[in-house]
Amino acid sequence: SAAAFAPAATPMRNSALNMATETTTEKAFAKLPASVKPGVVTGSALVDLLDAAKEQGYAIPGVNIVGTNSINACMEAAAKYGGPIMVTFSKGGGQFIAGKSLANGADEASIAGCIAGAKHVHEVAKLYGVPVVLHTDHCQKAWLPWIDGLVAASEEHFAQTGEPLFSSHMLDLSEEPLEENIGICKTYLEKFAKMGILLEFELGVTGGEEDGVDNSDVDSSRLYTQPEEVFYAYEQLSQVEGGAFTCAASFGNVHGVYAPGNVDLQPIILYNSQKYIQEKIGSDDDKPMKFVFHGGSGSSVEDIQYAIGAGVIKMNIDTDTQWAFWDGVRAYEAKYHDYLQGQIGNPEGDDKPNKKYYDPRMSLRAGEESMAARLVKAAEDLKCVNVLN
Repeated sequence: SAAAFAPAATPMRNSALNMATETTTEKAFAKLPASVKPGVVTGSALVDLLDAAKEQGYAIPGVNIVGTNSINACMEAAAKYGGPIMVTFSKGGGQFIAGKSLANGADEASIAGCIAGAKHVHEVAKLYGVPVVLHTDHCQKAWLPWIDGLVAASEEHFAQTGEPLFSSHMLDLSEEPLEENIGICKTYLEKFAKMGILLEFELGVTGGEEDGVDNSDVDSSRLYTQPEEVFYAYEQLSQVEGGAFTCAASFGNVHGVYAPGNVDLQPIILYNSQKYIQEKIGSDDDKPMKFVFHGGSGSSVEDIQYAIGAGVIKMNIDTDTQWAFWDGVRAYEAKYHDYLQGQIGNPEGDDKPNKKYYDPRMSLRAGEESMAARLVKAAEDLKCVNVLN
């Protein structure tokens, strides 16, 4: 499981990126451009949202989800901390939403589950009163048919509504040679731009293991991206008319659970890359690339906020929110243990019913509340609190 934009070298005018929002003028949020409204944000509104994050110095939590409980916890948290949220579907998360009993040999369950989850968000997001970005996580080369299925769904949705189903997709082709990585990304960005979908791409490798992607044994040198690689990607992808993209550059990031201080982050790489691109293109903008931060577990708040200063506008969160959800369920069971040992009989009497305690909504709600609370803390670390009004 999430989701910096760079402008194309050519004007967008009537491209899909600004079609959906070019007529909006009344502001929904005092601190954001008028194009950004409550609900799912796509196209030029998404560009505007991420530009605001970069300019104002905060990063949006990008959270991996596995069902409507975790989806709703994300949006509940965003409403509480007063900022945007990025709801992130992984290939495995989509499969889980569709149902683990289903065949998935052609990614049919992963595709159907992600589409179903995205439609849920489209239906309820406005009710939470916050901007929501619908994103998909790591997609390696062998998994591209999964993204193809989601792109087809967005094409259908775009034909009906003028907006894509998904806001953005991540292609993680970092295991391929640089030219092949960016070449494939460029081909997909040409498709995405027609609908106003953002591309997130990866350079270098995020260490550790997450949701079927295992880089635990990767050569440590591959954990650190070089500025020349970032510029090459920027230059190539900027050639796509109407294209918008973010870069997941590796600077020592590692997926998984690590004690603070055990991860050797080097966010100076992001600053060096920005300076390199700025000099190459002769820009007044000292942060021409918008970066995203994968593998933040075990990183210090100081390192995270230093990276935000280099143009990081989104940080992925998965490991910590998984634990938070479970911890809420665990605490609920511990609190009501004696009421959860049978359908009848508890400390109040042998004939007392326990239905209101073992109703699945009770323990699941406890998980949602715990996950939402953890995301409020994450938003504080990312300086993403009270950024709407």
